[in-house]
Amino acid sequence: MSELKDASFDLLVVGGGINGTGIARDAAGRGLTVLLVEQDDLAAHTSSASTKLIHGGLRYLEEFHFALVRKALIEREVLLRSAPHIMRPLHFIMPHAPHLRPAWMIRAGLFLYDHLAHRERLAASGTVDLRTHIAGAALKSGYTGGFVYSDGWTDDARLVVLNALDARERGAVLLTRTRCERLTEHGGQWRVTLSGAGGRLEIAARVAVNASGPWVDRFVQGATPVRTAHRVRLVKGSHIVVPRLFDHRFAYIFQNEDRRIVFAIPYEHDFTLLGTTDVDYHGDPAAVRIDEEELGYLCELANRYFIRQISPREVRWSYSGVRPLLADESRDPMSVTRDYALELERRPAPMLSVFGGKITTYRRLAEDAVNLLIPLLGTRAEPWTGGATLPGGDLPEGSFAVFLRTVERRYPWLPARLHQRYAHAYGTRVERVLGPATALADLGAELLPGLYEREVEYLCREEFARTAEDILWRRSKLGLHLPGANLAPLEGWLAALRS
Repeated sequence: MSELKDASFDLLVVGGGINGTGIARDAAGRGLTVLLVEQDDLAAHTSSASTKLIHGGLRYLEEFHFALVRKALIEREVLLRSAPHIMRPLHFIMPHAPHLRPAWMIRAGLFLYDHLAHRERLAASGTVDLRTHIAGAALKSGYTGGFVYSDGWTDDARLVVLNALDARERGAVLLTRTRCERLTEHGGQWRVTLSGAGGRLEIAARVAVNASGPWVDRFVQGATPVRTAHRVRLVKGSHIVVPRLFDHRFAYIFQNEDRRIVFAIPYEHDFTLLGTTDVDYHGDPAAVRIDEEELGYLCELANRYFIRQISPREVRWSYSGVRPLLADESRDPMSVTRDYALELERRPAPMLSVFGGKITTYRRLAEDAVNLLIPLLGTRAEPWTGGATLPGGDLPEGSFAVFLRTVERRYPWLPARLHQRYAHAYGTRVERVLGPATALADLGAELLPGLYEREVEYLCREEFARTAEDILWRRSKLGLHLPGANLAPLEGWLAALRS
């Protein structure tokens, strides 16, 4: 950090979530000098606590948010092309509950969903007979018919990391576990005070971007002389992970009496992911947790549809995130818009604040943000991310299945589970992880089941990982497969690296 003392950048980005890393990537790719700072790990909060979906938001059609849905559906196609190793199409089954929504309404919504934007990779919607369809076997007998449609799934935390990697490789500097304490105007630019493990540091930036997510209001009010017109409404969304409730590749979308919907998604081979909730939140975004009411709500809804009944005792893992939604007049958190607003204040020095947004539209948000800032920085560089792949995403024929077969042939000595995990996590960059290894022994000590020294070295060297939590819950989901495991070997290895 000390080597940056008194350095000057075109752009300072505050926040290492999906919007911050997306903006840093776009700006660096246009030739701007960029510094991104994140007070914790990349994707440590909201950006790793989503439902993991790349989707238009079918239920937003009921709120008449047609422009948002269209924008998200267009981006869905862009993202699926950009990183096919961490994203994939996913087919959703919606059992029909006539007393909640009539069939004509669902058909109309799905017709719009199919036609609001061009589809290349995803199948059109249709009806299903749950008495004969494979997805019907897990459901209670009362659900005999339903609908099927397509959306996308992603590893949200890895999506953030890939944007960070691309930003750095295009020249950006990224500092994790570094807090932006204050912005002070000096000569029409920003004098920026940072603090981290190496102490305090001052740098200069021509423009600042406040992409701090749930902290966006607090950062403006507590660390800058700027005042903004927009505000965010903090809404907590919680998810639970339980042992697998069904044995097929389809996901489910369930309706509830309160008109909310909950997803049940195949997760990490052995589990089912259930979520989400929408609850107004007024606490510290870093301390958000699921509560008993949310836990009961998700279990009760699953039990209404599935034959296999679950209880809170069976929950293997839960996670919650605070969504920084753009504040509007909606009374119900479910009805608050998932769109975003970009507010540019030019005095006392230029600062752009990001309000709202959703993971599916992050790339478009980043492009819009940099388009606003480019004129202030004296360049005419054009947008470029729409046709670009993310690191590891340049798969042969754009096909994960083809790529997986290549990995299996090249590394026949890897266990099958590692073929899958490495191919999904790293894509074509698996070569950087494994290096010249020709046998399992070449990967070093197995610090935890399925986690070898070579991979940990890569994650620390290339992917900004520092702690066991970074590795087990954000760079991977190995923590879910290792309940009660002794983490001492991994923690000791990391401690030795830092010493």
